Amino acid sequence: MRSCCMGGVCGLLWGVRHERETRERKHTKQFMGTQWQTALPMATIQSLLTGQKGGDGAQAERGLEDGGGARGSGPGVELKLVQSQSDEEEEEGLESSLTALVLHQPLKHRKAWIYLTLTALLIFTTAFLLGYVAFHGSCNYCGDDGDLVPVDDPPVPHHYPEGDLLHMGELRDMLKKYLGEETLDTTIRRVSRTTHPPGSSEGNDLAREILQSFQKLRMDHTWTDSHYATLQFPSRTKRNDLWIVDENGVELEEIQLNAADYCAYSATGTATGGVMYVNYARLEDFDTLRSLGMSLKGAIALARVGGGVSFAEKVRHAQKAGMVGVLIYPDPADVPQDPRRLGLSSDVAISEHVHLGSGDPFTPGFPSFNHTQFPPMQSSGLPLIPAQPISANVASTLLRQLEGPACPRGWQGRLQNYMYVRCVLGPSLTGGSGRRVRMGVFNSMTPVLLNNIFASIEGKMEPDQYIIMGAQRDSWGPGAVKSGVGTALLLELARTFSSMVQNGFYPRRSLLFVSWDAGDFGNVGATEWLEGYLSMLHLKAVAYFSLDQAIMGDDELSAYASPLLVDLIEGAIKQVEHPKHPGQSILAHIESQGGNWMSHIVKPLYLNSGAYSFTAFGGVPAMELRFDESVRAYPFVNTQWDSASRLQERLQGQLSSVGRTIGELVGLMVLRLSHDAVLPLDPTCYSSTMLQFSSQLNQHSSELQVHGLSPQWVFSARGDYSRAAKTLKETIQNSDIDDERMTRLYNTRIMRVEYYFLSQYVSAVETPFRHILHGRGDHTLSALTEHLALLRSQPQLFDEAHFRRQLALFTWTLQGAANALSGDVWNIDNTI
Repeated sequence: MRSCCMGGVCGLLWGVRHERETRERKHTKQFMGTQWQTALPMATIQSLLTGQKGGDGAQAERGLEDGGGARGSGPGVELKLVQSQSDEEEEEGLESSLTALVLHQPLKHRKAWIYLTLTALLIFTTAFLLGYVAFHGSCNYCGDDGDLVPVDDPPVPHHYPEGDLLHMGELRDMLKKYLGEETLDTTIRRVSRTTHPPGSSEGNDLAREILQSFQKLRMDHTWTDSHYATLQFPSRTKRNDLWIVDENGVELEEIQLNAADYCAYSATGTATGGVMYVNYARLEDFDTLRSLGMSLKGAIALARVGGGVSFAEKVRHAQKAGMVGVLIYPDPADVPQDPRRLGLSSDVAISEHVHLGSGDPFTPGFPSFNHTQFPPMQSSGLPLIPAQPISANVASTLLRQLEGPACPRGWQGRLQNYMYVRCVLGPSLTGGSGRRVRMGVFNSMTPVLLNNIFASIEGKMEPDQYIIMGAQRDSWGPGAVKSGVGTALLLELARTFSSMVQNGFYPRRSLLFVSWDAGDFGNVGATEWLEGYLSMLHLKAVAYFSLDQAIMGDDELSAYASPLLVDLIEGAIKQVEHPKHPGQSILAHIESQGGNWMSHIVKPLYLNSGAYSFTAFGGVPAMELRFDESVRAYPFVNTQWDSASRLQERLQGQLSSVGRTIGELVGLMVLRLSHDAVLPLDPTCYSSTMLQFSSQLNQHSSELQVHGLSPQWVFSARGDYSRAAKTLKETIQNSDIDDERMTRLYNTRIMRVEYYFLSQYVSAVETPFRHILHGRGDHTLSALTEHLALLRSQPQLFDEAHFRRQLALFTWTLQGAANALSGDVWNIDNTI
C-alpha cells in the first residue's frame, strides 16, 4: 500500500521537494563560508530549515537508522559549530543567519528563485494530473505521509492473477485442446483387466496406480480417506442353493446356481414357499396382484430385472407384501440375449446389492472411521428376507412348472418366445400337491478397509468452495462400464485441468477429483465420506459430477440431475458435437428429431446412481451423465462379461470418441462453475414442481374439506418460495458482479438451496435420504402425493392423522426454504 503512493502522486511530490531542497542546500553551503567545518547532511539541513531541534552527530546517525531519512553511504559525519553557545541559542543563531543570507541575495538570485518556484509549481501540477490518471483506483486514499488512510468499508475489488484474464471462450478452446481421447481406451482396459472388489489385492493395486497418477499430475494436494466398512460376500464354505422340495421339505431337484452370483446385503438363511411371478416387483405390480385376489403371503417372488426399480426396491416391496424370498432374473425383453447379436448369455445372472440405502448399513447416518466407536445398529434399509439373482435359464425352469392364472396383459416377457414358457402367475408347481421351492442364501459379512483417493486444484479466489468429480473404482467383475469408464474419465479430466492450470487457467473455485471405493455395495465409499463431512459440505460443495457408467452406447444422452443444474446442461449440449452425428451439436440433433431437449435428456436421480446420495442425503446439487442406446440396452453391467472388448465392440470402435464427448460436456460445466463470479445455478427451478403439487391439492380440495383440511398453508409456502427464488434471481441479474462481498452472499444462498430441502424433522440415521423432493420416506412429496391419491382410489385406507402430520412437516420444510432463500429475517414477507 505504501509503495503504491510512493510510486505515484506521493513519489512525485517528494521528488519536487527533494530538488528544491538540493538547490537550497547549495546556496546555504556557498554563503555559510567558514561557519561550517564540513558539509551538513541533508537530514540536518532539513531539520534546520523546518525549525526542528538538532542533535550531535551520534544522535543524527541514530535518527537515520531509526527511519528518520536516507542514510549516507560513508561514515557518520560529526556536526561541529564554531560558536560555543547553548543549543537554543545555536538554533536561533543559525535560523537568523540562514534567513538573513537568503533575504539578502542579489537580485539575480531572487529571480532565479521565482523562476524555480514557478517551474516547480508547473512540474507539480503536471505530475499531479498524470499521477491521478495513471494511479486512480490503485492508490485509493493517500495521506500526508504517503500511507493509505483506512476507511470504514472500502469496496476493494479482487484482482485475478494475470492468467485469470482468460475469457470463457478462451477457456473452452483450451479445454478442447488439452482434452485427449487416446488414453481412455487404454485406461479402461487396464482397470478392467480383472475383477477388483474392495479389499482385494487387485483393488489395492489399482488404488495405488490411481494415487500415483494423481501425484504425477502435480496437483496442489493428493491424499487418501480411509474407512472400515462391513461388506457382504459369497461364503467360502457354503454355496447359495435352490431346490424343489416336497411338502415335507425333502429335496427333489437341485437347480444349479453360479457360485459367484449373489445379492450383497441379502438376509441369510433359507426360505421355502410357492413361487409367484410378480413382473418387475413394482408397487403397481403388487397392487395388480392384490386386485386379482392373489395371495402373496408366504410365497417366493420371481421378478424381472428392470422396470425402473432397483433390486433393493424389488425386495422391499416383496417383503412388505408378506413374501418370504425373492429371485431376480434378466428377461430377454429387458436385457438383450439374442445369440446372433451382442447379448447376454442365457445362463448368466446379474448381481446387485439389495440394501435400500447407501453407505455402510451398520453405521447408518454416521461415518465408519476407524478411530471412532459407535453402539451397534443397522440400517432400516437392510432386507429381512433372502434375495438371489438367477439366470434366464433358471427362471425358465421355474416358470415351466408354475400353475395358476394367466399373466395380466403387458406382463409377458420374451422368455416365452425364447424358452417356450407359458406366462402364468403361480404360486403352485406342477407334479403334485405340496411341491415348493426352497432357496438358501449363506453370504458372509466381512470388515474391509476402504480407501478413497483424492486430488485437488486449489481455487484462487474462493478455495473453500469445491466442484467435485468422482468415479467408482471397484467392481465384482471386470467392470469396464461399471468402473473402467468412470476411472478413465476421471483421470483424463484431472490431467486436462492440470494442463490448463499450467498454461494460464486460474480456477476461481477448487476442483476435487475422487476415486471412490466400494461403489458396487451402494456407493459406500462416497457415502461414508459424505457422512463424515456432512456438517460442512452444504457450505463448501458447489456441485458433484458422477462419472459412473457414463458410456453404455453412443446414441442418446441422459442427464440424471438435480434441477438446479439444468441451465448448465443446456449450455453444454449447445457447444458439444454429437458423437454419432458429426457436424451437429447434441442440442441441434435433438431439435432436428422434433423433440424437447429437456424432456429428452433430463431425468430424475435414481437410488443406485453415484450422484443420488450427494443430493438426497447431502443436499448438494449432483448429476450423472450417460450415453446409451435407444433400442438395445448394454446387457453386461454387473456381470462377469462386462469387459473392455465387449464395450468396444458395442460401440463399433468409437469408445474413445464417446468418452471425449462426455469429458467435454462435464469439463464445460465444471469450467462455468469454476469461472463465473455468480454460480450459474437456477433457484427458481423447483417452483414449477411445487406448482404442480399445489394443483393436485386443489383437485382434492372437496375431499380435504370433508376431513377439515385446507391446502391454503401449502399454497402460501409455495408462493413464498417462488417469490423468494424469483427475487433472488432478479437481484443477482441486476447486481454488480465486481462487488465481491455481495457476490459471496448470493453464492452462499444459492449453494444452500438444495440443503434447504433436507427435512429437519426426520432422523439422518433412520431416514438418511431426507430431501423432500428426491428422498425416500413419509416426509417426501411423492409419499404425500400417494397418500393424497387414496382419498379417491381407496378412501378407507386414508389416515387423516398421519396425512395431517405429513402435510404439516412438508409445508414447514418448504416454508423454511422460502425464508432462508429470502436472506435476512427482515426481508421475509410476513403478513400481519
